[in-house]
Amino acid sequence: RLLSSLCVSVSLSISRRVPLFFSVSLSRSFSRRLPLSFYSSRSRIRSDSEEEEKLRMEVDDVPLDDKAKRMRDLLSSFYSLDPSMSSPDTSSSSKYATLDAINTTSFDPDQYMHLLVHKSNLEGLLQKHVEMAAEIKNLDTDLQMLVYENYNKFISATDTIKQMKSNIVSMEANMEQLLEKIMSVQCRSDGVNTSLFEKREHIEKLHRTRNLLRKVQFIYDLPARLGKCIKSEAYADAVKFYTGAMPIFKAYGDSSFQDCKRASEEAVTIIIKNLQGKLFSDSESIQARAEAAVLLKQLDFPVDSLKVKLLEKLEQSVASLQLKIEDIGNASVDSNDTSTDTVPATAHETSVREFAEAIRAYRVIFPDSEMQLTKLAQDLVSRHFETTEQYIKTQIWSANLLGVLRIIWRDVLLMDDVLYEAALSDYSLEPARVAVKVYVSNKFSHLLSSISDALTKAHTRQKDKGEEYSLQVALEGGKKAVLQGSMDLLLDFRQLLDDNLGLLVKLKDLIIDWVQEGFQDFFRALDGHFLLLSGKNSSATQDQGLTEGIQDDKVLAGLVLVLAQVSIFIEQNAIPRITEAISSSNCQEIATSFSGGGARGYEYGPAFVPGEICRIFHSAGEKFLHIYINMRTQRISVLLKKRFTTPNWVKHKEPREVHMFVDLFLQELEVIRSEVKQILPEGIRRHRRADSTGSTASSRSNPLREEKLSRSNTQRARSQLLETHLAKLFKQKVEIFTKVEFTQESVVTTLVKLCLKSLQEFVRLQTFNRSGFQQIQLDIQFLRTPLKEMAEDEAAVDFLLDEVL
Repeated sequence: RLLSSLCVSVSLSISRRVPLFFSVSLSRSFSRRLPLSFYSSRSRIRSDSEEEEKLRMEVDDVPLDDKAKRMRDLLSSFYSLDPSMSSPDTSSSSKYATLDAINTTSFDPDQYMHLLVHKSNLEGLLQKHVEMAAEIKNLDTDLQMLVYENYNKFISATDTIKQMKSNIVSMEANMEQLLEKIMSVQCRSDGVNTSLFEKREHIEKLHRTRNLLRKVQFIYDLPARLGKCIKSEAYADAVKFYTGAMPIFKAYGDSSFQDCKRASEEAVTIIIKNLQGKLFSDSESIQARAEAAVLLKQLDFPVDSLKVKLLEKLEQSVASLQLKIEDIGNASVDSNDTSTDTVPATAHETSVREFAEAIRAYRVIFPDSEMQLTKLAQDLVSRHFETTEQYIKTQIWSANLLGVLRIIWRDVLLMDDVLYEAALSDYSLEPARVAVKVYVSNKFSHLLSSISDALTKAHTRQKDKGEEYSLQVALEGGKKAVLQGSMDLLLDFRQLLDDNLGLLVKLKDLIIDWVQEGFQDFFRALDGHFLLLSGKNSSATQDQGLTEGIQDDKVLAGLVLVLAQVSIFIEQNAIPRITEAISSSNCQEIATSFSGGGARGYEYGPAFVPGEICRIFHSAGEKFLHIYINMRTQRISVLLKKRFTTPNWVKHKEPREVHMFVDLFLQELEVIRSEVKQILPEGIRRHRRADSTGSTASSRSNPLREEKLSRSNTQRARSQLLETHLAKLFKQKVEIFTKVEFTQESVVTTLVKLCLKSLQEFVRLQTFNRSGFQQIQLDIQFLRTPLKEMAEDEAAVDFLLDEVL
């Protein structure tokens, strides 16, 4: 035990003053000489003393942070290269020493002992002694465990170092042998170079002579080469050969190669003449003429004098490159064909590529011609969009427009590559904006025309062929034209928004605004056009061509009724469906603009207001319904006027039968019922006869009148007049004119009431004899039953017929 304690004490004492490696080595040397019983004896030393075990228990109660800090400081004391880095300044630590400074490298034991005695009593010193003894033992144990854990690693490192040392020793001999062989090879290489030096110099001299002879031979053969190039029109090769020989001609052309120079110049003169002819030939392509200009410039020909003529040629080519309406359809189909990876270039694309190459060559020949070339390129783009606007005036769809715009955009990109200063991509935005806006406007105009055709087609067929006018066909056609046409228009505009063409991407917000404004203006224009079809003047100026064919005849009353029902359909079905479609995922971009998106900004609000359009067409529906009622009432009023103004009622003969006007009147009402059944829905049948006591009061007055007439014939007239007024006073008031609803019963009842009211007014203006009065009684009695069957308000019919009598 004494020997074991001595070994550990020596090891720990040295480890505090030397680096870790030497401490570990010393400990390892001790461990190699100690038996395995050393470690067990060391354990028995710790377990024999109960006091030491108690002290260790007290130390174990120290918080984990303090133990970890102590272990970190212990390891730092061994591995730190510069003790000053992990400790504060010595002077400052000594000046402000504390009890915690025992773990620092600048620890002063005398000062620490003085401070401890000064601050602690005897019991505290004893307790501190016990704690420090326990900490020392713990530190000894930790250091020992650290040595044991790294024991195998240090042994392996030592063995590796020994093996490396033995390998390096054997390697040195091999390196010496390699060096000897390299020196031998170097000596032999120097001998070979020395022996072949003279021959190499001779070969290089012969090679230079051979190259010089080739050049001389080329100069002598140059006139013949140029002649062959002229015959084959290979002017590019001829210019290349001549420009390659120019340095030799300049140096030796007046002496050794005088004849060759003269012959070559004659050939070049012919080449220049041919290139000039090619440059101004209309049969040559633009690219060929541009190549001719480049070759002339390489031959130092003064091409500046040709600048104006070449510019005129380019201007003429611009007119030939303009898109044509008859060719634009096939070109747009080809541009939309993406089924194959490689689409063959069209004739127009080939011509534009040649024009772009001509611009490139022109810029090379005339570097200061950017302004003229920019003007030409912009003129070509403007011509393209002029043709596009003419093409839009025909009835096309977005696929056709996209095809044309792709052609124009491709031309713009081709010219941008050779003339980027012109910024044609930005220049083309304004004409593209105008073209797309015209397209959107024309689509709404075509939709308005299709709706007008659908509403008036039946009337035109009736006028031309004498066929029966079917209001149901006109109504269904109008509904389909409004709803389906609007939905097709939305999908068509959606295709424009979905396309990733560079022009349309930049115009996306504007297109959204134009679509909104277009729908708002379209429905307003549709309301005005309905007024024109109904024969009324509109406050807005309308296209008179839309109503051509119906202005020469009287407007059919049935068409006005169709317009009323179509207006209600637009309010109740079309506008909600269109708004729902706009708000759906298929038109999400337009939907976002309805909440203030697009280019208008939030301060202006949405351009399309469905509520406003619904109010407009609700009012229009009521207006057209009243117009229809007035037209039918006026027609029947003309019949009633002829009936009561034509005969002499004072001399009227006794009635023999119901007058013919009753049949005509009922026929007119049947026509009205037929039209109303085709257009308007059925309403709830309301029997109001029991609600009114007008007719019953009149019937109760009849026995009283007969009784009074039998009493005295002299007082008959006075009593009858008194009874009539008394009966009116006690009758329940009957409403004659009520609000007209969009139902069959309401419209027919209103018309019957108005006609009977007109009949009453015409009767009021006439004077009848007894026979005439009997004729009226007969006609009224005949009308009573069929009118009650037609009208919904039977009480009002009875009241008005009684009023007539």
